[in-house]
Amino acid sequence: MSSVRNLFFLLRPKQWTKNLFLFAALFFSKNAFCPYLTIRYFAGFILFCFISSSHYIINDIIDRERDKLHPRKKMRPIASGAVSVRSALVLSGLLALISFAGSYMISPKFFMVGMVYYIMNFFYSIKLKGVVIVDILCIAIGFVLRVIAGSYIGDIYVSNWLLICTLMLSLFLGFTKRRHELVLLEQNANPHRPILGEYSTLFLDQMISVVTTSTVVFYILYTVALETIQKFKTDNLIYTTIFVLYGIFRYLYIVYKKESGGDPTEALLTDIPLMINIFLWIIMAGIIVYR
Repeated sequence: MSSVRNLFFLLRPKQWTKNLFLFAALFFSKNAFCPYLTIRYFAGFILFCFISSSHYIINDIIDRERDKLHPRKKMRPIASGAVSVRSALVLSGLLALISFAGSYMISPKFFMVGMVYYIMNFFYSIKLKGVVIVDILCIAIGFVLRVIAGSYIGDIYVSNWLLICTLMLSLFLGFTKRRHELVLLEQNANPHRPILGEYSTLFLDQMISVVTTSTVVFYILYTVALETIQKFKTDNLIYTTIFVLYGIFRYLYIVYKKESGGDPTEALLTDIPLMINIFLWIIMAGIIVYR
């Protein structure tokens, strides 16, 4: 009999922080203090958490044997045997049913993006995670879909610049994640995740260099773009670049010096300087956007 605690951990609640990207459109629309939209966005956030958790369960079922070879993933409820596959499938189906029904009630477009996200991640779990580079692109597209889904919750236009910045940042996180896995698992890398055999630390370091530079450049271009200046009636958003630079440099320090970064969510929730930096970016960007 699966305990409630194990079933809860099966949902990977720490990973729900990724779904905060849904709020990007609301934040930059200057409507974050609108009660009606705020309620809609929180409802959409919860439903998208259900969608992502349903996928996480399916992924854990598929990867349960490989997860047993990972020093940390072997403690996951399914891999450890704390939750049966049958119970996990029932929970996954229930979450999917609730999330898709609720999403359609919020917005048919939001529902469609959720479906695309779910289907893409299903194929990622069964096939695409084994295709070099495509595996990381799938992770990055997942973040972009979150931003797009957020725009449909409130029927808010989202800038192409914002989508590009999201893509570059998520590619950065994806490549650093793969590098950490490769270094952490060493000789067990291939049995746990065969795709790691297609990567090397040298190749990943080159990719990290490319996306790091691209992330910073695209963010700077976004802050000085005519569209951005006209929308916010100021060019002061450029001053938030210092927090973006520090955040990226700090994360690189975590990956290369502290040999962590395998889980971006964990780094976000445990690294105090990184948490403070993100908080300061939100405060400063909020002051500039909402002044």
